[in-house]
Amino acid sequence: MEEWKEYKLAEVCENIYSGGTPSSMKTSYWNGNLPWLSSGETNQRYIYDTEKCITQEGADNSSTRYAYRGSTVIASAGQGHTRGQASMLCIDTYVNQSVLVLKPNPLFINPHFLYYNLDSRYNELRQLSDGTSTRGSLSGKILKDLKIYLPSLDEQQKITSILKSLDDKIEVNRKINENLEQQAQALFKSWFVDFEPFKNGEFVESELGMIPKGWRVCRADEVFDINIGKTPPRKEPEWFTKNTSDNIWVSIADMGSCGMFVSESSEYLTNEAINRFNILMVDEGSVLLSFKLTVGRVAIADTRLTTNEAIARFQLPRSYYREFLYLYLKQYKYGNLGSTSSIATAVNSKTIKGMKLITPPEEVISYFSKHTKPLFDKIKVLSQESRRLADLRDTLLPKLMSGELKVTNMDLVNEMLEKGIR
Repeated sequence: MEEWKEYKLAEVCENIYSGGTPSSMKTSYWNGNLPWLSSGETNQRYIYDTEKCITQEGADNSSTRYAYRGSTVIASAGQGHTRGQASMLCIDTYVNQSVLVLKPNPLFINPHFLYYNLDSRYNELRQLSDGTSTRGSLSGKILKDLKIYLPSLDEQQKITSILKSLDDKIEVNRKINENLEQQAQALFKSWFVDFEPFKNGEFVESELGMIPKGWRVCRADEVFDINIGKTPPRKEPEWFTKNTSDNIWVSIADMGSCGMFVSESSEYLTNEAINRFNILMVDEGSVLLSFKLTVGRVAIADTRLTTNEAIARFQLPRSYYREFLYLYLKQYKYGNLGSTSSIATAVNSKTIKGMKLITPPEEVISYFSKHTKPLFDKIKVLSQESRRLADLRDTLLPKLMSGELKVTNMDLVNEMLEKGIR
């Protein structure tokens, strides 16, 4: 790599810093219109929004700091595999104390090159703990001293354009899927909220209001087999792995980044963990619902998998219930269930199983599935394509970042891109 030059990150970044958290005791600090990023959200490659927002008062009266779009953010701490995760900001946002912000200097480094470089160095970043915390952490000082090898800006642009072409296609697929899901949600609202196809029929009173005659209100566990996931003890780290050949173990964060269908996770469980703690796997097609901390995330298992204890798994009596249940849970008013925790938003599993649902006759659910299944199937195809593109990107990433694969000899790269994007 003679043409590549060695720098420290402090030399190619305008600033490297972390943020803070407004007091949770001050309600006036929260639920404003200013995005605020936590370390767990770095499980997304690109940050387009945040789970929480703060008020200007919260920003002014805390140590949180502002981060600009185009910056790379890294989780300095966090449970499981969070520490060391890198993301690129596509929005301006405030950040918490467990998020390190690297603002690139465009005179030295392409913003996307900085992000891709650090993303490719996850394992290295994991090892660079400052040793001052029992959980381990990264610090601004560690990152400022971290070495980085850079080609010319022109070469950086060529390298990032290859990787970004894959990420851009993945983003196009995401937006198409978002539109398809909105179409399905509109159909659901028409059928099961506004009852438009049934308005000429007879309606009867129920505990959830007027519903078409022949429909019923029942507990969720009267219709679906509902069970809860499990987390092995963290004191035994050998239960957890990054090996994708082991058992998929979905977290709420995974549900937040997967879209409609989930078939991967940020952590996996070994077979020994599954057997030792009698962890129940659920079948492909099962619908997943988060009910702690972040209540109301919904996803469909795209393969056989398991989850942590904050996720309820609804196994379907018939395959055509998939579309109906997913859309029902997406629009359900979880705030009406209340919270069973004094320290965080949470609903207990008994409450989830006892959720009251308006249930139409099976022939209505089946007919609704015929209208919406093509939308879900298209979403599934595009999601699977995006995973293949991501695998290709992850194969190219370390080779391009190290200079092993030269952009001056791109026959192999072009062949791989053609196969991946087709």
